[in-house]
Amino acid sequence: MLPLKEKDKPIVQKLLSAGCCARCVLRFCCVSVQAAYRQPQQDTLKELQAFISSTENSKAESTEENTKSHGAAGSEPPDDPPSKRAKLAPGVADAPSEEDAAAVVKLKDGESCVCVVCLGILQELCGTTQAVKIAEAVKAEKYEFDTLVLSVSLPAQLCVREHSCWLHVKKEMREKSVALDKDDVVQVKEAFKWIMQGQVAKALGGVAVVTRSLFEVGVEFTHPETDADCHFLASSCPDCFKPTKNKQSVFTRMAVVKALEKISDGKFLKHYPCPPAQPTSSCSPRDVQCLHVSVFVAGRYNKFCRSLPQTPWVIDGERRMESSVEELIAAPVLSSFRAGGFNFSSSGREDVDVRTLGNGRPFAMELLNPHRSRLSKVEMKQLQETINNSSDKIRVRDLQIVTREAMSRMKEGEEEKTKSYTALVWTQKPIQSEDITFIDDIKDLTLDQKTPLRVLHRRALAIRQRVIHSMSTRFLDSHHFYLGLKTQAGTYIKEFVHGDFGRTKPNLCQLLKTDTDILELDVESVDVDWPPSIPE
Repeated sequence: MLPLKEKDKPIVQKLLSAGCCARCVLRFCCVSVQAAYRQPQQDTLKELQAFISSTENSKAESTEENTKSHGAAGSEPPDDPPSKRAKLAPGVADAPSEEDAAAVVKLKDGESCVCVVCLGILQELCGTTQAVKIAEAVKAEKYEFDTLVLSVSLPAQLCVREHSCWLHVKKEMREKSVALDKDDVVQVKEAFKWIMQGQVAKALGGVAVVTRSLFEVGVEFTHPETDADCHFLASSCPDCFKPTKNKQSVFTRMAVVKALEKISDGKFLKHYPCPPAQPTSSCSPRDVQCLHVSVFVAGRYNKFCRSLPQTPWVIDGERRMESSVEELIAAPVLSSFRAGGFNFSSSGREDVDVRTLGNGRPFAMELLNPHRSRLSKVEMKQLQETINNSSDKIRVRDLQIVTREAMSRMKEGEEEKTKSYTALVWTQKPIQSEDITFIDDIKDLTLDQKTPLRVLHRRALAIRQRVIHSMSTRFLDSHHFYLGLKTQAGTYIKEFVHGDFGRTKPNLCQLLKTDTDILELDVESVDVDWPPSIPE
């Protein structure tokens, strides 16, 4: 039995006569009992018919009883014979209007017409056949998941049609002093989910369809026939419709909702029929879209090659190096997780000719739309070995899955973190070992570094203060020595050594009073305690 009340009768009659389907009638009657939407449409129609008929019959019986009681009490004699009075009783109480009669006709005809509000979504597009199609599309994508959330994308014109029907019943309700809040009307997408969630779950073999999940199955509907329904709003509320690069149409659902909130009832009714015009076709379901939330993989990498950039090196559309650290790591990871793409980030970066030694540099990858979201410890270990065996230019360690929140730890306090380097330095003037020993005693040397010329094309011109916490030297020959440095993250080491035409002050040239240059540079450590180390 439908949870309807006497006050709902005029809404039922008015909406059925307007061409609404049975489920949309329930929505406007604010029926939030999910089981009511799940029962077959024909059963709902029969109950609506019975609801209207029983209300009319009860009024007729009530009128007849009142007439009999008046006659028995010796009050005014009846003007008409009892038989004639019985026939006229319904008309005396509340004669069915042409609108009500039309509603009954529609009930008898069944839902042969496309609903003027939902455009068929809660009719033939909301059943076992559609559920099987959704399930087949999900199975074809071969995702691994435990639960899923069903999302629905509806044509923006549904908002206009719903607003029109709302105004259609609003006047009637006001006249009957019945309070009906538009916000209480059940949304089409909610009703769709109530009907379809169980059916999709069954078609997928019992997978739970829940309200929140890492895996989303999206169903989108379009209705080209009524696309123009929204167009009048552009002239009435032009500030709501602004073109954007990524949107094919300015008539987005959000823009339409915003415009409907601003437009007056009178202005709306001047431009749009109330109730909406009867469509000739139902909505068309587009391809089912599956999307898994990102998975994050982190680790540390070593780079042993002096001709390998961290990321693909492309200048003026032309590739300069055949590979990169990012690509060597990403290829096996993408394959294992069957992801659609990735975003690579790291704790700083080294130049193409700089090696990264020691424990390596922390890195993280966001894997976009992965078809696999979990790997066991053994599988992660195997993936790490696959990466390390694929090239002798890099090596990864501590490979693991991390949370999105943990990703931020890699960047936390990056400016305050320290990094250690070893540089092979050349001096123009011949030197002895004692000429460089004073460098070992320098502590917390503050540098003013103007943006280096070599990166000025991609970084803003600025003077950055950086600190060299300590240095150590190892004499090699009269023109070469090794310089060890422990510095604040973000320090330009090459520019400190050769001075960058005086753009870094002080610099090694000034300290040694001779021209110096850097021949080789290695990153010895990146002092970021993340991700957690994994025992070998």
